[in-house]
Amino acid sequence: MERVECVVVGAGVIGLAVARRLARAGCDVVVTEAAAGIGTGISSRNSEVIHGGMYYPSDSLRARLCVTGGRALYAYCAGRGIPHRRLGKLIVATDPAQEAGLAAIQRQGRINGVTDLVRLGTDEVRVLEPEVKCVAALFSPATGIVDSHALMLALRGDAESHGAVLAFNSPVLGGRVSDHGLSVTVGGTDPITLGCRMLVNAAGLSAQTVAAGFDGVPAATIPRQVLAKGSYFALTGGAAPFGRLVYPIPPEGGLGIHVTLDLGGQVRFGPDVEWTDHLDYRVDPRRAGSFYGAIRRYWPGLPDGALSPAYAGIRPKLSGPGQPAADFVIQGPADHGVPGLVNLYGIESPGLTASLAIADHVAELLVPDPDHRGAGPT
Repeated sequence: MERVECVVVGAGVIGLAVARRLARAGCDVVVTEAAAGIGTGISSRNSEVIHGGMYYPSDSLRARLCVTGGRALYAYCAGRGIPHRRLGKLIVATDPAQEAGLAAIQRQGRINGVTDLVRLGTDEVRVLEPEVKCVAALFSPATGIVDSHALMLALRGDAESHGAVLAFNSPVLGGRVSDHGLSVTVGGTDPITLGCRMLVNAAGLSAQTVAAGFDGVPAATIPRQVLAKGSYFALTGGAAPFGRLVYPIPPEGGLGIHVTLDLGGQVRFGPDVEWTDHLDYRVDPRRAGSFYGAIRRYWPGLPDGALSPAYAGIRPKLSGPGQPAADFVIQGPADHGVPGLVNLYGIESPGLTASLAIADHVAELLVPDPDHRGAGPT
């Protein structure tokens, strides 16, 4: 059995950020990825938004890691030349009954440390976005967009430059906990068993399956996973009618069918929420009907026939329909009793924004005084 100090399972944005952080701390890191490349799952099927952090409950991991992670992400992108843009976002109330929702979001933002939210009236919104119809809005100047693939390439490059090794087409099939650490059974073309002192389960949609495959991980510590599919539709024809992101008041299960822009100026709308029990990334064109109605509440000028299916993502939620949104679950040894193991569950939005802060949090759970080992600033 070959041995390595740390195995990171999953080469999405979280796994890559963790691998980079631990490698910079002087750890010997191997990243195992079931797919043929980086970021083929959740990390490549989202809105690519750098979130402000105003929505999430006080003292939650989501709130704390989003706010600190967003600041770190902007600095990292600027320092590494990763394409990004601080566009700003409007959260809009389309009828007077929703104005209380705006006030609640602004209050929660202040609690979370998001102090730059600005309340705008109809005329002020019209100056910024003439096509948007609303009775009031919140403007978040710190919200932006990022090229998620370029970000992952940079994280991978940093990790590898500090000695991390990535193994693709290498699914983790199981493992066991022993007095000598953890052993990991890795499949693929060249199956292998790796012994390690530390293991980070950042497998995203497969995180529960990976954890359940380890003999010695208490089943009671593995939370139930609930899948929520979100479809996106692209705006076809004509110039982009918006220069900023536009979000409705958040509905149950997500942040609503919002306007997002990519760095090329393409406009997309989504995601919606479709509770499901399996992975299916096909976009049903018939779902466009509900999109038209939702979008026209804030953009009545949306032409008929202007939406075309784009892509879909699956969110690994820990709460289902009618339940309060669950927080991220990042379990260290104190939570499950297995030395050297960190399991990450339910890392959906704002996971991309929070990725660098999540990596720091994981490092704190695993490596005593990680900066002393040479990590340096994020």
